[in-house]
Amino acid sequence: MRFRLTDDQLALRAGVRELLDRCFGREALRAAVDAPGRLDRALWRTLGEAGFFALRLPEADGGVGLGLPEAVLAFEEAGRALLPGPLVATHLAAGTVPGAARGETVVAAVDGELVEWLDAADVVHGDVTGAVRLRSADPLTPLHRVPAAGGPGAAAGSADPVAVLLTAAEQLGTAGRVCELAVAYARRREQFGRAIGAFQAVQHLCADLLVRAETARAAVYAAAVTADPADIAAARLLADEAAVHGARDCLQVHGGMGFTWEADVHLHLKRAWVRAERAGGSTPGAELLAATLAG
Repeated sequence: MRFRLTDDQLALRAGVRELLDRCFGREALRAAVDAPGRLDRALWRTLGEAGFFALRLPEADGGVGLGLPEAVLAFEEAGRALLPGPLVATHLAAGTVPGAARGETVVAAVDGELVEWLDAADVVHGDVTGAVRLRSADPLTPLHRVPAAGGPGAAAGSADPVAVLLTAAEQLGTAGRVCELAVAYARRREQFGRAIGAFQAVQHLCADLLVRAETARAAVYAAAVTADPADIAAARLLADEAAVHGARDCLQVHGGMGFTWEADVHLHLKRAWVRAERAGGSTPGAELLAATLAG
């Protein structure tokens, strides 16, 4: 089984990164942070026109006609850029909800007891009766809580495996980005007349960042090829760890600077925390892996 990216896949990844750098660079990111809860509809339509939401739709249905591996690459770039909005829900609805594929309709979905971007959505999948706004750790991900049918956590185990994998891809994007940020800062920040990257403690942190990110990358890419539920569960667990622990280590490399509002590092950590709670968090995946190994 070959996991090396093809030339077309490399071009797709580069194209998505270029699009996001142009349409959602740092200036746009900080503007979104300053206006929490407001979804940029022009950006959403641009994503639709570029085929982001219709990547896996057949060409006969107006889609791009690609597969799950290509969607993973696109969502990895979205995670790297901290792109806001209910990306996964809209992508999954592209074949069923009119306008979703073209970015004209924003779709949100009830995930266990949580809904991301409820107020900004045109269509919501799931019962949102009694929804209560929460204070989200991530300023770019507004949250509502709804009563879960069947009791707390009842819907966690029924999460769509594709949604789980695309969430893992977003986490992978964050893991890769915080590794880049940590290394870049370690090279330019000086203490005692030397770049801090010359100190062994900082080198170990950066090395751990890279190892976690690349381990998660291998697992996420493999799961995109096999689409096996156990592989997806493993990929999700590794990607969550790489994103959350990686962002924490990146903060450590930055020192006090990383905790300031002006830095972007804390935004990656907060987004990683929120994503890690999707689909019931790590528990369903861990239980699935345990059952698979035991069986």
